[in-house]
Amino acid sequence: MKAIDAFKRRFDLINFNRFRFWLQLSFFGFFVYGGFVGIELGNSIPTFSCGYNSAGRAGLCYLMTLQHQMEWPWHKLASAAALTILTGFVAFLLWFVVLNKGWCGFACPLGTIQDWITSLRRLTGIRYSRYSSDQFNRLTYIKYLLLALMFLIPLGIGGGWFSHDMKLPFCAICPGRALIPAFAGNFTHFTVDFSTKAATVMTSLGMIVTGLFFVGCFVKKRFFCFFCPMSALHYLISKPALLTLRKDGDKCTRCGDCYRVCDLEIKAIADDVQNPHIMMDDCIMCLKCVAACPETGALKANFAGQTFFESTEAGFIKRMNPNQHVKD
Repeated sequence: MKAIDAFKRRFDLINFNRFRFWLQLSFFGFFVYGGFVGIELGNSIPTFSCGYNSAGRAGLCYLMTLQHQMEWPWHKLASAAALTILTGFVAFLLWFVVLNKGWCGFACPLGTIQDWITSLRRLTGIRYSRYSSDQFNRLTYIKYLLLALMFLIPLGIGGGWFSHDMKLPFCAICPGRALIPAFAGNFTHFTVDFSTKAATVMTSLGMIVTGLFFVGCFVKKRFFCFFCPMSALHYLISKPALLTLRKDGDKCTRCGDCYRVCDLEIKAIADDVQNPHIMMDDCIMCLKCVAACPETGALKANFAGQTFFESTEAGFIKRMNPNQHVKD
């Protein structure tokens, strides 16, 4: 127990931004290039391990698998074959339960690309903008709309209502479809398919969304995460997850440091002193709020009920003055 406590005290003092950078880079290499060394984690990964990166991916993004299954003819969905869907979802849930939305904050390749674009913007000296409260409240529902369409369009294909050229509708417009394979040397998805009207519309939308992704991420931190249906699905099933974010409102002074570092601009992280379960639906569990909080024990990251990283005054001083020695 003393060894665990000593490790935790040291972890509370780490240079968190550097730690997160290297962890993100490791996950990026794993999910984008792992396939080149024979890593295969299955078809239910809860992050954008893009299926169009066929040679490099270490596993398949669950949204691609789910859309493909939802496109089955309805009589097949009503048969014993539907157990395959249940099996895939259980595998997805088991992966997800470990990291919760930490998959977004640390493991998602598309999220990491957004953070790199933010770093590029910072180097250029261009200021980023923030959403107003009304804009924030409206935007938060878009990802749920996209999640619903991601189910309804494939079901319509299976029922014969929509053309098969609209297959995998979210994948067709997801910026990861073009960007992630490009990091593995495959640029073939930066194209518009003119073979049919439906294919032309879907792939054109994909190129437009990819362009908006670049522009949006250059002026807004984690721009695409506001609209991501994977983030919406994560939040809907987040209750049993082992990784949690907690707040002790009695220790919070509402200084706003956590809000100022939040890439998703979640103001409730600073203002809500009543709810201990502080993870909101837009939260990506990057834990930057914990690292930035100066109040000991106000914010905590727990795994399976055990705190492994919490806000401390000493940790705050250390991160604000990285050359200053702070005693354990």
